[in-house]
Amino acid sequence: MRLTICGGGNLGHVIAAFAAHYGYEVQLLTRHPERWSNDITIDTPEGTSITGHISRISNHPEEVIPNADIILLCLPGYGIADCLRSIAPLLSPQGGKLGVRAVGSVVSSTGFFFEALKILPANTPLFGFQRVPFIARVAEYGHSAHLLGYKPQLHMAVEHMSDPQPFQEEIAKLFRTEVVLLNSHYEVSLTNSNPLLHPSRLYDLWSDWHEGIVYSQVPMFYEEWTERAAQLYIDMDNELQQLLQVLPVRPGSIPTVLEYYESYDAVSLACKLRSIEAFKGIPAPMQPVANGFVPDFHSRYFTEDFPYGLAIVRRLMHEHQIPAPTIERIYQWGEAFSVISRRQRK
Repeated sequence: MRLTICGGGNLGHVIAAFAAHYGYEVQLLTRHPERWSNDITIDTPEGTSITGHISRISNHPEEVIPNADIILLCLPGYGIADCLRSIAPLLSPQGGKLGVRAVGSVVSSTGFFFEALKILPANTPLFGFQRVPFIARVAEYGHSAHLLGYKPQLHMAVEHMSDPQPFQEEIAKLFRTEVVLLNSHYEVSLTNSNPLLHPSRLYDLWSDWHEGIVYSQVPMFYEEWTERAAQLYIDMDNELQQLLQVLPVRPGSIPTVLEYYESYDAVSLACKLRSIEAFKGIPAPMQPVANGFVPDFHSRYFTEDFPYGLAIVRRLMHEHQIPAPTIERIYQWGEAFSVISRRQRK
């Protein structure tokens, strides 16, 4: 089975090595092929390391797309549409070894299904996950990475597959974990993971920030999670759950954050998030300046979770006329940061 990964970020590194180590032929589409080794090593939570061989690394889609059985985007939200446009002319109707040539995204909450249904040829088989399969961090770009945590179960949605069971089994084999098939792409596109999780903490950290404020230290993003951030997260999720009631989503297919994290209020949720081993050691996104640190507006927390995650939820809330005061307040605050970020880039 031949897998082509599009994108060389944290998850691209780990999935490439993991899949190749366990018997898949892996190809990579990246803007920086010259920075990659064909052999990628990752360390695991068990204290071991595994190495996978990438058979072909290219920045030309025509070299790694037409012969792939599975195409998996490991890209931030702002890179999805451009990548889909580049591969769309190369997707022949001929199926792969499973009878389909499927295109998917490791992150679905940044608009993958909405873009793919517009850009790719009609009836292209699609798939995407509700939450990412691994917690991953690059160690040395193009050479090594850390696999920090697994998911005990993956929830996946598909489109344009008349019989999705063989594909479901193949993805379970690929990630070596159980895969649960969901009914609708809304069930993966509207996750209450990063698009709500990160903005709630960012707002908690810096809702009173303005130009001129400099902080003396960088807090830990999860290990110092506050009860206020937990309550904001719960409030945003309560608003999302109201939206889910009017969409083609099965009850319970997107569990509440309290259910998912086995908590019952803001105090217990904050305690849970502080204790997750795979989340430890992750600093808040900040950059050094004279005399201290300021928020890093160019981090993915800002460039992805607001305009390509929370924005989708907010748009659907508006379309269905569902009040969402917490989501609206935090989204508007994040948009102000985006303006600052664009001004800094100029």
